[in-house]
Amino acid sequence: MFFSFSYTLPLRLAGESIIPAKGETPVIDMGVLGESQTRRDLAHLLHTAVERSGRNRCEIAREADLHKDALRRTLCGERSPSLGEALRILASSGMAPHAHLLLFLGAGGDQATRWLQTDIAQFFEELICELPAALERVLGNQVHDVKPRWAKGTAHRVARLLADHIDELERKDALLGDIYAATLGGRHD
Repeated sequence: MFFSFSYTLPLRLAGESIIPAKGETPVIDMGVLGESQTRRDLAHLLHTAVERSGRNRCEIAREADLHKDALRRTLCGERSPSLGEALRILASSGMAPHAHLLLFLGAGGDQATRWLQTDIAQFFEELICELPAALERVLGNQVHDVKPRWAKGTAHRVARLLADHIDELERKDALLGDIYAATLGGRHD
């Protein structure tokens, strides 16, 4: 079986690491790690992906290398897909497969489902694929000095950096639009 846990509920308080300190035992609510809830959440994500794809289920099953009945049972939560099957179902549905499974694991099924077929999901896919190599390239040997407690602050800084970048692009577009309008207005044909 592919998933035997669910992150639909938080496993820790904000700012706390789920990695225990030396000599400390992690306290995790095992109720949120239930198989049936995980299967339901994953089935919902995959079902929504297939429905939003606009493609025939038989085509998706064939492309994902699944029997059509196995796909049907997976989408209604009667069968747990393997990791590869879930990735192939998402990819065959035209979704960013790695991004959505990582969102499913890290933020829960609702977040992964909300981001289906969005530019932010594509961005997240590219970010996740590029991030490990970028961290090693930029940090070098310092990559081993990174502390888990810095993750939340780093995530907020990245989001702020993106917001600033979008604002700057919008200002430039508006300025270029004004310049273009001024040059058209000043033309005498």
